[in-house]
Amino acid sequence: MEFLSQTYVALRGPTGAPQTATDTVGRLSDRLQPATLLADRRAAVLALKGLARDCKQDVGSLALAGLLQVLYNDAEVDPETGKAVLETLSILCDVEYQPELGFKHTDIVLVTEQPVHLLFALLADTNFYTRFGTLQLLSILLQNRRQVVQSYFLTAPTGPASATTSLEDKREIVRNEAISMVQALVSQSADIQKVLAFEGAFEKLFNIVKNEGGIEGGAVSHQALQCVDALLRFNSSNQSYFRETGLPPFALQFWDEPKRVNALSVVGIIGLLVGSKGYGGQDSPVFTRCLIEIALASNAPTSLKTRALHLLPSNLNFPLSELVITPYMPVPETHGEEWDRLEAASALDALVELGLNGEYNGMDSAKRLVNGLELRTAAVGVFENFVRKEEIKYAIISAMVASEGNDPSNLPPTPLLQALCMSPETSGTLDHVLVSSSHFASLFFSHLLRSSPRCKTLARSIKPSVAATAPSAAASGNFFVPADGPAPSSEPAPAADDLDDPPQTILQILVESLSLAFLSRSRTDTSDLEAREWDRLIVGYLSLLSQWLWEDPAAVRDFLNAGGLGILVEPINQVSETDFLVPSLCVFLLGILYEYNREPGEITRATISPILNRLGVDTLLGRMSRLRDDDRFKNVSPETLVQHHFGVSPIAKAGLEGEVWFDWAFVDFWKSNYYTVQRGLSTEPDQLASTSGPSAETAMLISSLQSSLRSQSEEIENLRRQLQQQTTPAKSASDEIDALKSQVESLRLALRVTEEKQKETEKEQEDLLVLLDEVSVKRKRDKAKMREAGLEVSEDEADEEEDEDDQ
Repeated sequence: MEFLSQTYVALRGPTGAPQTATDTVGRLSDRLQPATLLADRRAAVLALKGLARDCKQDVGSLALAGLLQVLYNDAEVDPETGKAVLETLSILCDVEYQPELGFKHTDIVLVTEQPVHLLFALLADTNFYTRFGTLQLLSILLQNRRQVVQSYFLTAPTGPASATTSLEDKREIVRNEAISMVQALVSQSADIQKVLAFEGAFEKLFNIVKNEGGIEGGAVSHQALQCVDALLRFNSSNQSYFRETGLPPFALQFWDEPKRVNALSVVGIIGLLVGSKGYGGQDSPVFTRCLIEIALASNAPTSLKTRALHLLPSNLNFPLSELVITPYMPVPETHGEEWDRLEAASALDALVELGLNGEYNGMDSAKRLVNGLELRTAAVGVFENFVRKEEIKYAIISAMVASEGNDPSNLPPTPLLQALCMSPETSGTLDHVLVSSSHFASLFFSHLLRSSPRCKTLARSIKPSVAATAPSAAASGNFFVPADGPAPSSEPAPAADDLDDPPQTILQILVESLSLAFLSRSRTDTSDLEAREWDRLIVGYLSLLSQWLWEDPAAVRDFLNAGGLGILVEPINQVSETDFLVPSLCVFLLGILYEYNREPGEITRATISPILNRLGVDTLLGRMSRLRDDDRFKNVSPETLVQHHFGVSPIAKAGLEGEVWFDWAFVDFWKSNYYTVQRGLSTEPDQLASTSGPSAETAMLISSLQSSLRSQSEEIENLRRQLQQQTTPAKSASDEIDALKSQVESLRLALRVTEEKQKETEKEQEDLLVLLDEVSVKRKRDKAKMREAGLEVSEDEADEEEDEDDQ
């Protein structure tokens, strides 16, 4: 009754006549003065709170200064008044309705640092309404003017301790509001991130996650993990501090959506640490191994596995072939409730198997789901990063080649070679699962060959012993890649008729498979869906062959000898008016054949030139350029390889079915070399190739020097890393680096000198030809004058003159 009486007295005028809202707010504002009794100030604040939503402008302009005075003087001593003034200020600064007024009032509150300092001091109050109201107001101020509040926080005496203490509040609603406030407070402020980290923010946040049930804790755990992520992102100091934290297990668990979301946050944090500049300490392999095991040896959701692979660093320097993992396989018809452990395998084996067949040995690969294909392309990306060093590529390919004196047929085939050399099924319906496996095998193999003349040379000697049809990887359950030794073979014994046939090289097998694919593609009874699958298989072959034959004249000679020229010409002649994808790639590969046909053989550049003229060089260039406009090509990016395929199946209609046509490495390769092939198609057969200014000897020398430069650069980089790990740099290592730098510079100088000598030699040859022509003309003119003068000309000279006239 006393409150109602006080409010009534405050609202009525001197004579009890009705007042306007402005008059009422003004009268209430006068009662906020310190000279007024506390009970009257409390009543005025409560009345203003009731008017704040409907009369926001009047309350802000007339009472905001008084409300701040009440905050300074009364909030700490009277919880009820503090609750009312905090809620009123939150209403005035809120920008959901009338945002211009909300920002205006926020700017008034933040004119000085005193309100922010007081709010962080109020966080130490254990009263529910005081702490909760303070957190709400701070969150609103941070949302509106984050940088100003952050600058005031750094000078607040009790700011860091109060902020982290609020995270320990046992009342769930207060704790959740504290997490939101801290997340906004640390956003894009490395200084605040460091301060809160050393105030124990990590420990308090992980206690929240632990108390909520870990990654199974739902939204609260997720919010706390997001706050941890905000403390770590772009902050190398906090990342170094955080590396001492333990990692949660992932191998075999039951998963639901909240748990998946939380696990994604944890994996993101691990990826942050792996990809940071400070990565490289003794504990670094722990984080890398965690990501690898999540992706390859757990029953985690597909999206989580894909994320883990994407977060592995591009400069991956981890012994995948030495890491032994134990993959899992779901027991059929148990709906994921029972799992079997497979035999231990190396991480590299599991990675390649994942790319070739899909998750769980291709259990759901027939559905061609987008998320499943994204996981497989992520595996290909990790493999590409792993084999960037030429010695790793060479070691893997070496294991595919039989040693000298041994029969290649005795070398057990690897899943990679089996999938790559799969003979296309021409008698029945094409199995798109095997098409995908073969296509991904071409992606894997292209990464082993690209930009490596040594690996290309070695690959030409591979003579795989494979069955006529592709093996069922899902049935075998064995993992294997060549880098880790032979795998047990389940191949049937070859037929007696095949024993006399010499084994084919892998290049010959690819040419034969390409020919069969084109023949099957051209059948009249082929449906549109099946034709699209044949096109996808053909695209895989053509992409791989283009990268293999580039700058490899010996491989070009093998391809031509295997009948590859005729295989390419036919599709170019029968180009469709609506689909230029395959013909464009055929033209591109034909241009590479013409460009690098430099070794002696039956089919020379002079043999290919009439074919180009008959097809029309301008027509070929036009068809090759059409590839840029194809969505399957132009939509590929470093982040996006999987494209949605809207077919006739329910899954496709729902947008869940996908396709993979190219990887970014080939797209980049095509764009980088398109103009070289274009110029090469326009040259005459007796001209030098468009890319070859130097002679063959000079080209070999340049290649050798470039190889030396690469090896020397790698040596320098290795020495630098060793120096960084030592506390005191060794003088000898520094001298060796200087010597290597000097050697590199001398090699570069030798390369320039060689190129200049080549240019001088060519110019001298041109000058000699001109001089010879001038001498011949002068000689003929002198002979004519001798005859006119009646002088005798020798018969030899006369015969030579007649021969020259005949010519």
